[in-house]
Amino acid sequence: MTTGNNAMTEMRFDGQVAIVTGAGNGLGRAYALALAARGAAVVVNDIGISVGGDRESRRPANSVVDEIVAAGGRAAPSYGDVSKASGGQEIVATALTAFGRVDILINNAGVLDTAAFVTSSEESVDRVVRTHLLGAFNVTRPALKVMLDQGYGRIVSTSSGAVFGSKEGVAYQAAKSGLIAFTRAMRQIGAGSGVLSNAVMPTAFTRMTSDISDAGFRDFMESRFTPERVAAAVLLLAHESLDVSGECFLAGGGRMARVFLGVTQGHISQDPSPEEFRDHLHEIMDTDGYIVPSSRIEEFESYLPRMGYGASLSALVGTQAPPQK
Repeated sequence: MTTGNNAMTEMRFDGQVAIVTGAGNGLGRAYALALAARGAAVVVNDIGISVGGDRESRRPANSVVDEIVAAGGRAAPSYGDVSKASGGQEIVATALTAFGRVDILINNAGVLDTAAFVTSSEESVDRVVRTHLLGAFNVTRPALKVMLDQGYGRIVSTSSGAVFGSKEGVAYQAAKSGLIAFTRAMRQIGAGSGVLSNAVMPTAFTRMTSDISDAGFRDFMESRFTPERVAAAVLLLAHESLDVSGECFLAGGGRMARVFLGVTQGHISQDPSPEEFRDHLHEIMDTDGYIVPSSRIEEFESYLPRMGYGASLSALVGTQAPPQK
């Protein structure tokens, strides 16, 4: 990963156009303001809903646009609904009409989900998945076409540390987990075309996390885990100097860390049975010698020699891909 010519070089976005969804408050607002302060023209997308998904208003998007313009920057509001394909097209069209191109897309729009799994309503599950996961689909598809045509683009999608698991908000966790695979797929699609895709897993004190009951911890979160501290990582992922793609990064409180999918060496049997796998479960679980594959093909290739197949699968990519569940 590169971060500029030297440690003192400011990372700028002059002449670039960024779309930030869910930019009327919290993290999205911080991203939009930071990008504009460093020279980007920003499409501030927000439909102005509560954290639970109610009450639409144009005020949040308009307010952030006004902040940017008052500071001497360029911005345009967008009220397209990311949960609809037409909304994604509308958001990208706003960028093209106002500024003529799309260089950066930050998929940030989201709604809160604290529902218990067995009692969550169908409507709640649909709203959460449609906003977080399909929202990224709906905006990225038209934006990616523009990026591929112009030979450049940066996509930053918002996953979550919630993917490590908790009892509540299962729809949210599932949608955020889907964005990990989405990010890795965008890496494959953008490879060789100047389009990079990464995901951020933010931790910040915002209106979606402001109901912390313990006063001491709440004060700590509010002072240390500001949205601006996450924005520092997101701007790196959105910058032209970045040279990694398909990765996920935790960001919050001044910390940035890579999250990766690793695969153990596992156990290979010539005559598999439940009993044999049971007897070799320690070997299956052992993380010594794990690998971090960059694609499904690479993971498949990693153990084929141990099965007696030594040829490369590179020539077969896209024609005879390995079976997937």
